[in-house]
Amino acid sequence: MEESMKKFRVGYALAPKKEASFVQDSLVSLGKEKGIDLIKIDTSKPLIDQGPFDCVIHKLYGKDWKNQLEDYSAKDPNVLIIDPPEAIERLHNRISMLEVVKGLEIENKTASFGIPRQIVIYDAKTVAELEIEREGLKFPVIAKPLVADGSAKSHKMSLVFNNDGLNKLKPPIVLQEFVNHGGVIFKVYVVGEYVKCVKRKSLPDVTQEKLGILEDSLSFSQISNLNCIEKMDDKYYKMMKNLEDAEMPPISFIVDIAKGLREAMKLQFFNFDVIRDTSVGNKYLVIDINYFPGYAKMPGYESVLTDFFWDVLNKKEKGSESRNLDSCEKEVRKLVANNGCGEDDVGLPVSPLNREEKENPIQF
Repeated sequence: MEESMKKFRVGYALAPKKEASFVQDSLVSLGKEKGIDLIKIDTSKPLIDQGPFDCVIHKLYGKDWKNQLEDYSAKDPNVLIIDPPEAIERLHNRISMLEVVKGLEIENKTASFGIPRQIVIYDAKTVAELEIEREGLKFPVIAKPLVADGSAKSHKMSLVFNNDGLNKLKPPIVLQEFVNHGGVIFKVYVVGEYVKCVKRKSLPDVTQEKLGILEDSLSFSQISNLNCIEKMDDKYYKMMKNLEDAEMPPISFIVDIAKGLREAMKLQFFNFDVIRDTSVGNKYLVIDINYFPGYAKMPGYESVLTDFFWDVLNKKEKGSESRNLDSCEKEVRKLVANNGCGEDDVGLPVSPLNREEKENPIQF
């Protein structure tokens, strides 16, 4: 008789909008075919009462949720938490999120990478007294909220063209160097070891001539609207042609950056945005990193996520079996030794697994 398929329970805790985009029927159906059940978590109830779960995926923040995960992990050390809240927290700050990029050591003979110059401003007085040239910046600059927690407020960004535009900003904010990049951004999706790079339309280049006639600042939504207005203009079609013609970054180079970020941040679900500095050509800048992005926008996301779950859960299962066998062998050696049939193992206790091995049975 054919052995029945092993079933895995993957609990998910997501905000309603994220749940609607991510947990689609196509993903649920494909998961079931591989023995993976996606189960919605009720955050108002203890996790221990809803399990057992083989894995928990989430994109919720706050002390209460963090405590829920810690409590559940303590009671069920074999559960996989993807990803640990303390690892995700780095991405809630737009300064700390890019600091990790500067620490990467990747060798490539044809391309280089880095991050844009940026500074953080905490109060209005600093804004009024700011001379951006002294900070190594020049107009235009991108103004972003310091906090990147997924809220609507954290997405309110603007392109600032002069000091009058600066004075309208509400700190705490990050001022980031704007680099002309041909109106094309490369979005790199990471799911464990899987890496997918796609190109998208981005902010148009800003020439010095344009800089002199533009108003104080434009929100990103206004820039998008301007692009829509220009759809009947030759500029719009030129921009779309730029997108079609844009050369993709070397895939091995992008994969190396993704691997370096994954290992440094200890995260499995994230994406990062990359632009190519058109003044250099082979220099790429990482401008943003996001946790648990909109994977549904990634072609074939259902099979990518299903394969990821299947791989990590089966490795966890095999790791657990291996540890159980090892434990049994030690117990046998102990019994044999106590019966006078062994030498080196006499009187040795069976060593329990330490906490780290239980919580992290898989090393990525």
